[in-house]
Amino acid sequence: MSIFRVLLAIIFPPLAVLDQGCGSIVIVFILTICGWVPGTIAALVILNNTNKFG
Repeated sequence: MSIFRVLLAIIFPPLAVLDQGCGSIVIVFILTICGWVPGTIAALVILNNTNKFG
């Protein structure tokens, strides 16, 4: 996880998880609409996930 991704996850969370798959983008987008903090936390958790499926 690069510093650029962390900053992007803080500023606009859905953009930070663009390459993680459609499901991740939708989840982070919905959480960001509900509130900025849940979206940011979800984006950071998804970016920090070292267990890559696929």
